[in-house]
Amino acid sequence: MHLDLIDWIVIAVFGILILVIGISYTGKASGSLANYFLGGRNLPWWIAGTSMVATTFAADTPLAVTELVAQSGIAGNWLWWNMLLGGLLTTFFFARLWRRAGIITDLEFIEMRYSGKAASFLRGFRSIYLGIFMNSLIIGWVNVALMSIIEVFFEVPKSEQLLYVGLAMVVVVAYSSLSGLLGVAITDVVQFTIAIIGCIVLAVLVVNSEQVGGITGLKEKLPGWSLNYFPNIGADTSAAGIAETLILSVGAFLAYTTMQWWASWYPGNEPGGGGYIAQRMMSTKDEKHALYATLFFQIAHYCLRPWPWILVALSAVVLYPDLPEADKRLGFVMAMKDFLPPGLKGLLLIAFFAAYMSTISTQLNWGASYIINDLYARFIKPDAGQKQLVNASRLTTLLLMVFSLAVTTQINSISGVWAFIMEAGAGLGLVLILRWYWWRINAWSEIVATIAPFIAYGTSKYVLGWEFPDSFFLTVGFTTLAWLMATYVTAPVPLAKLQAFYEKIKPEGAWRPIRKSLDLPQPKSKVYHLLVAWAAAVVMVYSSLFLIGDLIFQNYSRFAIWLAVAVVALLVMVTVSKRIKFFED
Repeated sequence: MHLDLIDWIVIAVFGILILVIGISYTGKASGSLANYFLGGRNLPWWIAGTSMVATTFAADTPLAVTELVAQSGIAGNWLWWNMLLGGLLTTFFFARLWRRAGIITDLEFIEMRYSGKAASFLRGFRSIYLGIFMNSLIIGWVNVALMSIIEVFFEVPKSEQLLYVGLAMVVVVAYSSLSGLLGVAITDVVQFTIAIIGCIVLAVLVVNSEQVGGITGLKEKLPGWSLNYFPNIGADTSAAGIAETLILSVGAFLAYTTMQWWASWYPGNEPGGGGYIAQRMMSTKDEKHALYATLFFQIAHYCLRPWPWILVALSAVVLYPDLPEADKRLGFVMAMKDFLPPGLKGLLLIAFFAAYMSTISTQLNWGASYIINDLYARFIKPDAGQKQLVNASRLTTLLLMVFSLAVTTQINSISGVWAFIMEAGAGLGLVLILRWYWWRINAWSEIVATIAPFIAYGTSKYVLGWEFPDSFFLTVGFTTLAWLMATYVTAPVPLAKLQAFYEKIKPEGAWRPIRKSLDLPQPKSKVYHLLVAWAAAVVMVYSSLFLIGDLIFQNYSRFAIWLAVAVVALLVMVTVSKRIKFFED
């Protein structure tokens, strides 16, 4: 595709800006691992929260939403909307605890909570499993999505696409390896701002194009079911001529809304927090900033960011009705190509590159933190100095880039990687939640919960021939039974370790034996109030999501109802939150 001079100027200015930011924070990142991987633990909530949002806005995300909307209408987004419940659980139950822990990575938490050889093995194993294997899969699918954009936007042949992706990764490595998390977070703010403005501009131009005819024309040209927020669960719509792919089965909807958000480990939506979300919480100034950052992330992620994507996706259904099923996701990129004038083409292309870079920079920084803090410094070179560890982190970032590019060449299906990761973590989530709230959880609980999903998934897929959601229910059930048995047949964590953990973290929940051993009084439980605040926040965010949609689609009576519900839920959340002591003095 032809780009004008102004487009290339926009692209060049963006590249220079990102590199300047990276170089300017190099000195601050070099002092220690805490500076390099946590930005000196001094990020304000809005930078940490925006960085979370930017990281989850990858190059593949608008394309994935476009595909979901083409297949199942707006309601198709429940595939990821369901994860709000787990995200807000992290906000109220875990954000302040992660900040209170005072650790560098969430894997370091393992040896804070557990002890012995099992804990050491678990920390080392997960540093390799998550830092290298899972991390490379995630980077690989994001790379594949960028290659799709390059193919459509620039008509670059497949044989050359990996070269361009490699060049983009070199730019990311250049600034992320120099500046550490602080530079990554600052560039995330810039990148997200550009990306969301670009998507809003695209949505306005496409919806108001002559072919679509504004919101009124869009509603007239689309079937009514495509604008529903909730799926027509299990309904027989054959008489209406709607394909089966447009309907969620009862099992699938139940899996998404009642189990997936708490039972399954998934990058960016780990039950109880974890990965780069925990990294951002631990990088904030204090516990209050950790909670506010996570709450801001949930609101921006679920309420504000999706609507420009959804509007372009709905318009693409009208504009490109003959796109093959396998290429529905490319409707977003085709709209960019067909409707953007000079200058804005460069802006939208930068928006996609910004989304790509924010995700890749975080994945590289996060993966390197596991390899250096939880493998190299813990087991290989425990006497290494801070400067040596920072230099090793920079080299590791480069090596991760090379390995991830190799993995990219082996990925044929983004949805296949998604499904594998979701199933590979099914059943682990409850352990990650309860290890904070139940003293009896031990390292073997988590080891078994990490391994068991692979056994159940392999059995359901290759022996029984089951597919999602049946395979998911089997995996969650088998994994839960396995880790519960492992918990009770193995010894609990030694008392002294549990006492040290309790005194530092002061967790809620089932810790009575530990409190008794410390001769501490039974505190007034906050769990009930936390549950009410969590439920109110869930209602508030979902209501806000739907009211924005109804405002856009000019359904003003429903907008008023959702607004009233959101306001009441907000008042309940604030009132309950004021009654409990959230933070340490």
